[in-house]
Amino acid sequence: MTLTAVDADRLDWKKGDGLIPAIVQDLQTGSVLMLAYMNKDALLQTLHRQRVVFYSRSRAELWEKGSTSGHTLKLISIEADCDADTLLVTASPVGPACHRNTPTCFGDGGLRPADPVQFLGQLEDVIAQRITEQPEGSYTAKLYARGIKRMAQKVGEEGVEVALAATAGDDAELISESADLLYHLTLLLKARGLSLDQVAAELAARHRGG
Repeated sequence: MTLTAVDADRLDWKKGDGLIPAIVQDLQTGSVLMLAYMNKDALLQTLHRQRVVFYSRSRAELWEKGSTSGHTLKLISIEADCDADTLLVTASPVGPACHRNTPTCFGDGGLRPADPVQFLGQLEDVIAQRITEQPEGSYTAKLYARGIKRMAQKVGEEGVEVALAATAGDDAELISESADLLYHLTLLLKARGLSLDQVAAELAARHRGG
């Protein structure tokens, strides 16, 4: 469970003279992006802005990551470790996290092998971008513009294609049709203001309930 403003008082700020190291992890890839420090104000500002804010030890001031470069870190969650003296920040990066324009501050060592399942989060981001920017020639933008009914119809059509591929097609066809279905379902959910995370949470809740 992510920390709240109330939880800030429960952290061990004394051990590090008012500072706590904050490890930042990419939501989509699980990669370790960077390590910086937060004081209590930085943590509270992070929670308030929903963008990651650190405390600069060299400048002795707060700084929001990406305030000058535009490469911000959208906050997803913050967890404290068992000793309450280290933070794990899960974020969605906008652009490279490192000031050297690399994805992480740890070079290739910070990158995790690509996980195809985690690409679904990136797919949601791409779909959201297409909806917002409406680039010329974008299938996503055109289908979105036709409304919920058409998007729902496409999900139904792709579901039938999956069923047909399962009964009469080969494995490659079934995988291809399943990818089409998952894409269209993701778009439909996004159009309704919903996400794949919510679908996964529902499945997890059903599993816990037996």
